This record gives sequence, structure tokens and C-alpha cells, in this order.
Amino acid sequence: MPNHKKWYALIAVCLGFFMGLLDVTVVNVALPTIQSSFNSTFSQLQWIINAYTLIFAAILFLISKLGDLVGRKNIFIASLTIFSIFSLACSLAPNIWTLIIFRGCQGIGGAGMLSLSMSIIADTFEGKSRGLAIGIWGSVAGLSTALGPLIGGILLSFFSWESIFLVNLPIGVVALVMSALFIPKSKTFNNGKVDIIGMLLSFAFMFCLILGLIQKETHYNYSWFNWHVSVLLTAGIILIVIFVLLERKLAAPMLNLALFKNKLVLGSAISNLTLGMAIFALFSYIIVLSQDYMGYSALQSGSQLMIISAFSLVLGPVSGKIASRINPGYIITAVLFIAGFGMLILPTFLGNSNQWFVLIPTFITLGLANALVNPLSSNIAVSAVKPQEIGMTSGLLNVGKQFGTSLGLVVLGLAMTSSYDQHLASSNLPSKLVQALQTAGPFSGSALAKQIHQFNIESIAHAAFFRGMDSVAFTSGTIFIVAGVLCYLFLCHGNELIQKSQY
Repeated sequence: MPNHKKWYALIAVCLGFFMGLLDVTVVNVALPTIQSSFNSTFSQLQWIINAYTLIFAAILFLISKLGDLVGRKNIFIASLTIFSIFSLACSLAPNIWTLIIFRGCQGIGGAGMLSLSMSIIADTFEGKSRGLAIGIWGSVAGLSTALGPLIGGILLSFFSWESIFLVNLPIGVVALVMSALFIPKSKTFNNGKVDIIGMLLSFAFMFCLILGLIQKETHYNYSWFNWHVSVLLTAGIILIVIFVLLERKLAAPMLNLALFKNKLVLGSAISNLTLGMAIFALFSYIIVLSQDYMGYSALQSGSQLMIISAFSLVLGPVSGKIASRINPGYIITAVLFIAGFGMLILPTFLGNSNQWFVLIPTFITLGLANALVNPLSSNIAVSAVKPQEIGMTSGLLNVGKQFGTSLGLVVLGLAMTSSYDQHLASSNLPSKLVQALQTAGPFSGSALAKQIHQFNIESIAHAAFFRGMDSVAFTSGTIFIVAGVLCYLFLCHGNELIQKSQY
């Protein structure tokens, strides 16, 4: 394949990848406008986000395998088409429930674009050019996540909420044309046996686990033993056990369980899980902190997050060159520890400040982790497996990141709510006001406090949220440090293969 066509293929893949990840966050800032347009409830608004996330995460394994069976280019183009069609459908939705259904369908396309993008790059590039290509791909990943609130804020400043979906159409058309022209036809890995049961089980257990976490995330008053949560999580675990037992017996399993014995793949998966739990899940809390408690607009808070993305733009493309001189396992380990330190020092800078610049030191350390961990771990993993295992390895890393985001929202949310409730309980507010603020929760506490003009309630709710952020920072920092230790063990020692990774 001519060299210039490879880079056009990379552009096509990154355009689709960018759209898929952008839609995870861009819709957040439009929720108040959508609520006014459809007169919808808060629970319905949550499902605009959750429907996309649920299907997106649940189908990643399945769609990765389909790419191996019928060709990654074919499934990528189909995913682009599905995403673009349902972007248009979302903009035309006549009511809230139709919009929620269309968002779930949109998630199918988003999952395909995300899951297959890295596999296509690994198929198309070799050697040092692969390291550069995956570095650029990693830059797009870091940029898209933080750009969501900013782009959403800009669009809503000039247009209606439908524009956040319509903007995907011209990008989708360009990506489709470039994909058809420049992405090389990929090999298929089909020996005539298709593990249909395994494919269905993989979707089922991911669906149950993610939906269980969503139930816990959206109902912090539910205990882990509440049947809405426990039934789904238990079903997910049982289905995983059945899946593993089945895959061990099949000659052509959907997922080669031997991948979990590969320390490089396992370490890379842990690092991606950590990004989801400790960075991507954290964005929701930072946005609420900036907008609801510091008083910045959606556009301003989106601009602030660009500090994190700036590192991806600069370091992502050169990450491969850096890793050619330093063991990439050491780089990943180091930046995870640095990010952990950045989170642990956040309470010292934050206090009860209403000025966003106190977040800059933490943003810098998160930016380093966001810029380097994703491309380096991805390149390590795909370089450590056989060509026929690249698709499933890519799916495994992406599942780790998306599952980590859902799990992180729950874990960080529990830390936030616990400290928030404790601070309110220890205040001198009347018990009825305390109960009202606790019921509203940290995300809505500020809005409720502003409606009640007594007992200095706004400053107390403000302080309660900031104590919750202290707990979120400590929890996120701890996750980073534990992951740093694990990545040091898996990626830095006893693995000669890491020296053969192609950077």
C-alpha cells in the first residue's frame, strides 16, 4: 500500500474515532436545553447519556469479533454509517423516549468506530510508523474526551440542541468516503466455526454489569444489595463464569483466554481501566465543580479542560519516539504515579476556592497520564500478540476503559456522596434542610441551596461539595498509585517481549 494512502487511512479512522468518543461527553452540556424542549424528568435526562454508554460498552467485545470474522474495514464502514444515520435521527427525535432509543442505536456505531480503529491502524502500519500512528490516535482520544463540553458549549451558544447531533453528519460523510478509498482490505480470521453463543454471552454479561453499575450510579441511596443493583451484577458474574467455561472448551472461541496470561496485555488492560476510572469518570465531577459551584459557563469549563487535552496533542504523536529510548512500561508506571500525586495534592490547592486556576497543577499531571498511557499501552499490547488476536486485544483494552469509566463513576460517586452527606449532617442546619440537600445529592445540591435563602445554606452546600471533591481526589489518587504498582510488575519486569514492541 502506498505510504501516503496509509496516512489518509489514519485520518479516516481518527475522524470516526473522534466522533464516537466526542458523543460520550458532548451531550452533557445540552441536557438542560433538552429538558426544557421535552419537559422531561431528571431520570429521563440521565438515560440520554446512559443509553449510549450502555450499548457502547456492552457491544465492544462482540463488534471486535465481527471485525475479525468479516473484515475490520467492512464493520468500521458499517459502524460509521449507523452512527451517522442515528445522529440525524437523534436531531429529529419528536420526544424524549425516541431520543433515548436513537442514542442507544447511535452507541452501536460508536462502539464499532472505537473498537476497530486501533485494529485497523495495527493492520495498516508497521515498525516505527505504527508507534507514530498509534500516538496520533492516542492524541485524538485525549482530545475528543475533553473537547466534548467545549464543542457542546459553542454549538449551544449559537444553535439549538439538535446541532450537537447534526454536526456529526458532514464529518461522517467525509470519514465514510475516505474509509472506502484508503483503508486497506483487512484479513479475516474465520476457520468456518463461529462462536455465536460466546458472542451473545459476551454482550449479555457486559450489558448486565454496566446496567447494574448505572443503577448504582444514578441511585446513590441504593445499597449494593438492593435488587435493582444486585440482580444485574449477580447475573453478569454468573454469565462471565458460563462464558469462561464455554470458551475453555471450544476449538475456535470468541475470546482466547490465553490473552489474560500475557503480562503485557494484562498490564495494558489495567492501565486502560485506570484511565476510565480515574480520569474519564472524573471529568463529570470537574464539570459540576466548575459550572455549579465555581460559577463558570459550559464554554468556560470546557476551555479549562483543554489543559489536559493539550498534552495529548503535543506528546501523543511523539510518544513512540520517547518509548524508543525509554522502556514504555517505565513511562506508563511513572506517569500513573505522577497523576496519583496530582490528585492527592488537589485538596491542598482546592480548599473552598471558587477560582479554577487552583486546578491547574492537577490538570497538568492528568494531562501527562492521558497523553502517554493510552498510545503506549495500546502499542505494547498489539505488538505482543498474533495478528489474528489484534482485534480482540483492541476490544479488551477498550472494554477495560469503558467499564472503568462506568465503575469509576460509581466508586468516585460513593466517595463524593459519603463526604458530602457527612459534612451536611455535621452542620448546624435544621434536619429537614439537611435531608433535602442529601436527597438532592451533590450534583443538584447547589441549585436547591440557591432556591432557599436562609441559614447561609448556600455556603454550607458549597463546602459539603468541596469536601466531597477531597474524597474524590483521594480515591482517584489511590487508584492511580495502585495501578502504577501493578503496571510496574506487569510491564517493567520479566517481559523480554516489551523490548520487541515496535516503536
